Amino acid sequence: MKRRGVLIGLGALAAGGWLLRPDNRGAAHDRYFQQLNDTLKNAGPGRPLMLIDRQRLADNCRTLMSMIPSGCNFRIVAKSLPSVPLIQEVMTHTGSQRVMLFHQPFMNALADAEPGCDMLLGKPMPIQAARQFYQELGEAHRFDPSQQLQWLIDSLPRLEQYLTLARELDQPMRINVEIDVGLHRGGLGDPSQLDALLALIHANPRHLQFSGFMGYDAHVGKLPGFIESAEEGHRHTERRYQSFIDRLYQQAPQYQTQPLCFNGAGSPTLALYDDSTVVNELSAGSCLVKASDFDLPSLDAFAPAVFIAAPVIKAMDGLNLPGPIPLGDAWQRWDPNRQRTYFIYGGYWKAQPVSPAGIQANGVYGVSTNQMMYNGSPETALTPDDQIFFRPTQSEFVMLQFGDLAVWEDQAIRQWWPPLPQGEGA
Repeated sequence: MKRRGVLIGLGALAAGGWLLRPDNRGAAHDRYFQQLNDTLKNAGPGRPLMLIDRQRLADNCRTLMSMIPSGCNFRIVAKSLPSVPLIQEVMTHTGSQRVMLFHQPFMNALADAEPGCDMLLGKPMPIQAARQFYQELGEAHRFDPSQQLQWLIDSLPRLEQYLTLARELDQPMRINVEIDVGLHRGGLGDPSQLDALLALIHANPRHLQFSGFMGYDAHVGKLPGFIESAEEGHRHTERRYQSFIDRLYQQAPQYQTQPLCFNGAGSPTLALYDDSTVVNELSAGSCLVKASDFDLPSLDAFAPAVFIAAPVIKAMDGLNLPGPIPLGDAWQRWDPNRQRTYFIYGGYWKAQPVSPAGIQANGVYGVSTNQMMYNGSPETALTPDDQIFFRPTQSEFVMLQFGDLAVWEDQAIRQWWPPLPQGEGA
């Protein structure tokens, strides 16, 4: 009787497990991705590509500019758009020549390509990186760093380093001060700390010029709502920012009539700013291509404009996993989304499959940068040389992994945009 009860229990468990089996989530490419697939299958280079949808990019630029408050300028975050032609495209659609940069080779590349641009550093650069920038720029360059470049400074010791370099090169430097508006990633934490930096700047007018503040608010909206809402967090950062402006004007009233740069925001917080903001410049970049990490309610109006396309090398029925236990056979019988197996060219990117529907990696088989396995239902209907499409989770790193960016426009790849360089030697 005991044995019978065990068998009945096992049977009930099996039946319950079968009832809980996943639904078939698979489908073929929709019209958008099928056009991409057919083009790449018939006329592509047969390797993984990073694709830019040029029309979506333009639409996203228009959406962004409609969100910029009156009295604010827009600054393009280059790290999220790491290609000179891509940055130039955004410049065209937004009318902005202001760029925020985070990497010395990118600085030199953009100074060469767009000598009329205005640069603000998005992080404090090691002094050797600053030295390298001037060495590669040369003396006869049309880009004038004394007028077009703001170095970001987070502390008095770093400012002292930059002063030494400015004296060595006899090069005036514009200094933008990083302030902590709540992110707690460095910068001045108290307005009183500004006094020592201003004193050093004012004592060295030939080599240092104060140009403004940068206060990044990436923390806003990250806390659970019951602790602090995004709106409350934003109001807090605005008050913090204003306290530094007040201190500046108290210590040096002459700045009230000067055109300073008070930079703030980022893609996730852009929508929180309105005409009452204390800043006069907003930065964004990621929302213009909208990698999946930026699938946020505040960015619903933006469309994904960047995709990875990876060719299918091998397509197989079923799921055949290594080892003595027929796990793959049982798994694919239980889950219809495991009934087809695809090995792609490349893989293991910071990206998630987006088409065909229902495609998923196989955690048991593992990951590979060479031939990664993906599973799907029979409805995915892929054959060798078809493409699986992915959305990168972020753009700044992933877009640098594929060589030239394929520009999709009017149902065809019309251009190839080279990525920004990573630098050569010292």
